[in-house]
Amino acid sequence: MDFDATRVVIDLDAISDNLDAIREKAGVPVMAVIKADAYGHGAVQVARLLKDKCAFFCVSSILEALELRDAGLTTPILILGYTPIEAFPTAILQDIRPAIYRLEDGKALSQAAGFLNKTAKFHFAVDTGMSRIGFQVTQADADICAKIAGLPGLEAEGMFSHFATADCADLSRAETQAARFAEFDEMLKARGVNIPIRHLNNSAGLMNFRTPYEMVRSGIITYGMYPSDQVDPGLLKLRPALRWLSRVTHVKTLPAGREISYGGTYVTTQDTVIATIPVGYADGYRRNLSGKFYVLIHGQKAPILGRICMDQMMVDVTGIPGVKVGDRVTLVGTDGAETITMEAISALADSFNYEFVCGISRRVPRVYLQGGKPVRSVHYLLDAFL
Repeated sequence: MDFDATRVVIDLDAISDNLDAIREKAGVPVMAVIKADAYGHGAVQVARLLKDKCAFFCVSSILEALELRDAGLTTPILILGYTPIEAFPTAILQDIRPAIYRLEDGKALSQAAGFLNKTAKFHFAVDTGMSRIGFQVTQADADICAKIAGLPGLEAEGMFSHFATADCADLSRAETQAARFAEFDEMLKARGVNIPIRHLNNSAGLMNFRTPYEMVRSGIITYGMYPSDQVDPGLLKLRPALRWLSRVTHVKTLPAGREISYGGTYVTTQDTVIATIPVGYADGYRRNLSGKFYVLIHGQKAPILGRICMDQMMVDVTGIPGVKVGDRVTLVGTDGAETITMEAISALADSFNYEFVCGISRRVPRVYLQGGKPVRSVHYLLDAFL
């Protein structure tokens, strides 16, 4: 059903090929990070694609995990962030692993497991330098972890930490984090706690390091984007999976002296052909790109004029012959010899690729391709109706 002029097009073959390359480089099983709706690519669709290639899925919350279970996915799921104690029974029943980084949470998980007469699997979160969540690398916190591991009904299945600077040219701080992680692992072993699944490498980490652990977490690289411009892309060949397309909805010629959009921040200096595009900041196209970026039409750059509105923007097509209503507009992707990358657009928006791609609104339909052909479309606003 084609109700919208704007869509995100996602190449599932690119995601699959990226994961194959990641698995080959990592040399160990991969945990695919599909939090934040798979970085805007659609968590359920990506999970269905990768379920036979991944050992785990990683999400940020119990609700993200339950979305996958509701879709019929049975792959083990790890919640990388906070899980409310009230959600522990649901997590246990749905075979979802919470991250544990407080004694109180370990005790509550044990109590929930006992009440349900089940074993609750979990992963210890360890703070080696991110200073976000996790046990500290101290003897005292190692004692706490050993106590949690010995509680009834619990299985300390995994342990993880997160690199803060593995995407920087200077890897010395990441190496320090790796040493701290290994140190804490030895502390636990000295207390009789042997963790079967240890994972430290994130996207940048697995590009730069081979760690002696059982799994790695593949985040943004799964979708064909690199963690930063300080990471050598030659270390891993990837294909961007996402394009953002729209259509021209109005074309007009305005005389000199006409103001464009809110505030009249742009005034035409000559006869100017203006095309209106039905995309705005409510779709995730950042307002601070107003007047300093462009879209692609007929393989040429069409500069944005005036302020980007909530739902629309205006572009200058004076130098692009024959533009008409219905013509394709490329916001991210390739048209002819021109390409707009997620990195380029996000940099000009004072953002970065992670934030920009996650910010594409759910009101923008996702169209999925395999073999170059559409195989499914997801309209978040219409699916309940349809």
